[in-house]
Amino acid sequence: MMKNYKIAEVLKEYRKRNNLSVSQVSNILKENNNYAAPKTIYGWESGHTQPDADTLMFLCKLYHVEDVLEKFGYADKKDIQEQPQMLLSEKELELIKHYRENTAMQKAVDRLLDIEEDS
Repeated sequence: MMKNYKIAEVLKEYRKRNNLSVSQVSNILKENNNYAAPKTIYGWESGHTQPDADTLMFLCKLYHVEDVLEKFGYADKKDIQEQPQMLLSEKELELIKHYRENTAMQKAVDRLLDIEEDS
């Protein structure tokens, strides 16, 4: 999977906007059963690694990141306004999470939804 370098940029910017230190974020994540050492958070903010989808969404809520798709460069404001269905519901996020966790089933799901990639 290709890295989205805007994620690092946005995470660092919004952490600072919210006057949170890396240690504070690490402690908040730990309190919410999603431990990440400060070194890990620095890795996310430098673009060396990326948080999983659940952690990313948690950080977006913590940092008050609105318009997530636009902030991370997946859509511009016009796209979001014209296609409000692009905003994912909690159920859709849960489906994506399970899809990613169950790699053995992905091919079958793709076939079922008729979205198989050309080989």
